[in-house]
This record gives sequence, structure tokens and C-alpha cells, in this order.
Amino acid sequence: MENFSISGNIVDVVARRTYQGVLQIEQGKIVGIEEKQTAESRYILPGFIDAHLHVESSLLVPAEFARMAVVHGTIGAVCDPHEIANVLGVSGVEYMIENGSQVPFRFYFGAPSCVPATPHETSGAVITPGGIAGLLARDDIHFLGEMMNYPGVIHEDEDVMEKLRLAREAGRVIDGHAPGLRGPELQKYINAGISTDHECSSLSEALEKIARGMKILIRQGSAARDFNTLIPLMETHPHALMLCTDDLHPDHLLRGHMNLLVRKAISRGCNLYDVLRAVSLNPKKHYGLHNGLLQPGDPADMIVTDNLTDFNVQETYIQGQLLAQAGETLLKPVLGPTPNRFHCPPLAPAELRVPALGNTIRVIQAFDGELSTKSLSIMPKIIDDMVVADPKNDILKLVVVNRYEEAVPAIGFVKGFGLRKGAIASTIAHDSHNIVAVGASDTDLAQAINLLIAHQGGLAVAEANHNMLLPLPVAGLMTTASAHHTAQRYQQLQHAAQQLGSKLTAPFMTLSFMALLVIPELKISDKGLFQVNTFRHVPLFEESE
Repeated sequence: MENFSISGNIVDVVARRTYQGVLQIEQGKIVGIEEKQTAESRYILPGFIDAHLHVESSLLVPAEFARMAVVHGTIGAVCDPHEIANVLGVSGVEYMIENGSQVPFRFYFGAPSCVPATPHETSGAVITPGGIAGLLARDDIHFLGEMMNYPGVIHEDEDVMEKLRLAREAGRVIDGHAPGLRGPELQKYINAGISTDHECSSLSEALEKIARGMKILIRQGSAARDFNTLIPLMETHPHALMLCTDDLHPDHLLRGHMNLLVRKAISRGCNLYDVLRAVSLNPKKHYGLHNGLLQPGDPADMIVTDNLTDFNVQETYIQGQLLAQAGETLLKPVLGPTPNRFHCPPLAPAELRVPALGNTIRVIQAFDGELSTKSLSIMPKIIDDMVVADPKNDILKLVVVNRYEEAVPAIGFVKGFGLRKGAIASTIAHDSHNIVAVGASDTDLAQAINLLIAHQGGLAVAEANHNMLLPLPVAGLMTTASAHHTAQRYQQLQHAAQQLGSKLTAPFMTLSFMALLVIPELKISDKGLFQVNTFRHVPLFEESE
């Protein structure tokens, strides 16, 4: 490991000051800091931490994610691997740790608390309290992942409470996920030891959670974006804040990461040191991380920028090792295994027929850029006693196929995708990651679904005899291909979906959340339509209740 010195304007987030000086680096650590005038105009800052991230959403394995993240000044991330855990269980968590360990990036993985996320869907694995205990005993597991089953906490579900108890006894931080939870129920959730939330949709909700002792993660990712709503907290409660992306797609990762959030906060007039603490000191203190903060004896985790406005990252170091320079990664690609779980046969278009059993159906209303949906009551289009898609009125068929065992497909209808023809399908379907597809005809739906079955995972577009595919051989969630190739293919698929008529900014992202049963209002799992507000399955036809 090379010994060296670096000089410039040193940004000290601990003392909240910037001064000219020289850092002396030996064996990856800062062994000396000399405060003196230098000829260098550059700024040296602590490297950025993403305080809540699902690596799987980048479609990249951890090592490839790290190769791109360091370009933007990110040196570490607090990662909840519950996406792959819902497919492969504990072995999926172990895969993420092993793959991430191949690069000198600071991955801090947690034990996923909700596998499956709810009992109302079929996942590829179950992590029991015993499995959680085994994970928490490991030195490379740093926290208990987001407790999405907040009804289970409130109603004291036995398994949920045991997992929380195990985390408390192990001295691990417990992450939260409680959209809209307020009042006494929120307090009960917090009393169980849960200390963070990244799902606040209003300033008042965040303020109540802070007042009750929670840390709030302001999120700006590819899927959910509450930055503009919550950033005023940086002025009033900076000590209680961290910044995160949660889910970041490959094309977005190529453009930037935490540097974009920092830049945006500074452009809004936020205090420099408060913002930088939210991506370095605050996550370090809350999660007990090992990232350096440019203090004597710290690991030399640092970035170099040309100013404190744009945060154009010129160099990134982790433990004194130069990992990115002038917009290029210096990390080598990592090849590895492609574990997966996929056991379902191809289906015929006839299996997607819906007999008309009533005059009114429940339809999911999807919204561009939002995880939440609404429930609509609509008179469907019926042909030959079958309910069919009605593309002219933007009522499309929505299908979830259990990919872990042979089962009858779950079928619903959705408004908001805008496809005039064709179908799109994905094995990224939060959180159990069954096959989810939306389309204008049964033939195209079956074609898109079967394309994914044949390749055991990925993203697909199908229309007539035209197919397009991005294979995702790692658990149906990630690829071992390069970030640049993956981002290019992902953008091509999005464009193809938009060519079929979709007006959505990110059609595959919206599709992936149609099966997320912990975000209101109406969703669909492999077991059928699900009313999140009442936490129960409901029939497609309203008359059949």
C-alpha cells in the first residue's frame, strides 16, 4: 500500500471548518495533518455514504455497482439485501457479501427482516428468526433490515417480535419502513427498537417521527423521490438526517450518485457541513460504520473536488487507494457465479383468459414515478363472455406468475401504463420477485412471460413477433455484465415500451412496484388482488364479495 501526502482545502465535517493543509497517508491511514498554506485550490472531503440502498435495483452485482459508484465519490453504502433474500434466502445474502468483498468498497450489509415481506405472496425463500439469529452472529452483518411489516409490529406478530428482540440483544440498529404511520401506533413501532424511516411523504410526518426519536433518511433515487418535500429539515433538524437513494437504476448510476444529492441540497441553500455530515458523519454514528472523516488515525477515505458547489469528483480514495480518477473507475471487473431459483413452466395465452363474473371490476390506478396506487371501480370490456384488455381506454391486463413453483397465474387490470399494443414483463417484482407483466393482448403477454421463463429472469418487451430482452441471470435480479452495457440495454427496453404507447417515465420501474403489498392502495401478488389498507386479498369482481 503506497504512502503519500495530499494537500489542498481540507473540509473537516467534525469541526465544521475548511482549512488549507496537508494530509500524510501511510498504510491506508491518515497519520498526520499539517495545517499550512498550499498552492492547491482543490477540496478534499470525506467520501460519501448512501445510508439506505438495495444494490439489486441497479441490476448490477455489488462489485460492478462499486466500480461505478466510486466515480461519483461514494465510498460506502448501508445495504439491505432483501431483494435477493426473497429469492435465495440466506444464501442470497451470503452471495452479496462475497461478491462485494471482491472490491475495496465499504459495503455494510444487513439481515433482511421481512422474507417474505408479507404472508400474502409466494417468495423463493423464508428467513425465520433462526436464520436472522445466524446472520446477526456474523461480523459482516451490521444491522437488521427495514421492518416493512409494520402491522406485524403493531399487532405483535410472534416471528416479527422475535426478530426484533434478536436484533436488540445483538446490539444491532433496526431500520424502519412505516409510510404514513403516526400517533400511538408509531410510538409502539419505535418502542420495538426501530430507529429510522425512509418512507415519509410529508414534512409533518417526518417531524413527528423525529420528535419521537427516529432518524429520517431523505431519499432521492430512481423509484421514490421525497427530497423536495423533506429537505427543509436540513435547516431545522440536521442532526437527525441522512441521505439515501434506496433504489438506483443503472442508467441513473452512470450519471451520478450521492454527489447529485449533495449538489442539490447545496443549491437549495442548505449549510455545507450539515449536508456533508448527512452523507458521512451521521450514518457513521448511527450505524457504527468504519468510514474515515479526515481525522488523525482515520482510514484515508476521501474524495477530491474542484469546488464545493458542483461536487465534480476528480479522485476517490478508500483506505488510501485511488479507485477513481477524472470520471473513470480504476476498479477491475469481477466475474463470479450466477445463483438463481426458477421453477415454472411456460404458459399458453388461454391460461390468461378471465371469465366475466360480474359487471364491475377493481382496477389498479398506477401513477408515473410513484409507488402508491389507487383502487378504481370500472365496467370492463367484455368479448365472448371474457374480460379483455381495453387499450383504447388504457385498461390493460396485469399478470403475476409464481416463478418458484407451478401455479395458476394471478390476473388483474391496471390503468396508467398506456400501452396501445404489446406487453412488457419483468422478474423484478418487489418484494417476492415473481414474474409481473402488463399487456394489451393475451398473446403478447404470454410471449413476454415465456421469454423470461426461457432465460430464467430478466426484463422483456414483446409485440407480435418482435422480442427484446435484458437477461438477469443472478436471481432474476442482476446481471454480471458491465454497468455501461446494462444501462444501454435498459434504456433500449424503456424506449421500446414507450414506443408501444407507454407515457411512463420508467415503465419497468412502475411495473416492479405493482406487486409491492406494503405500499397502498391496491396491488397484486401471485395470490391475487390485495387491498393494502385492509391488508387482505380482494376479488377482481366487486359483485363477488
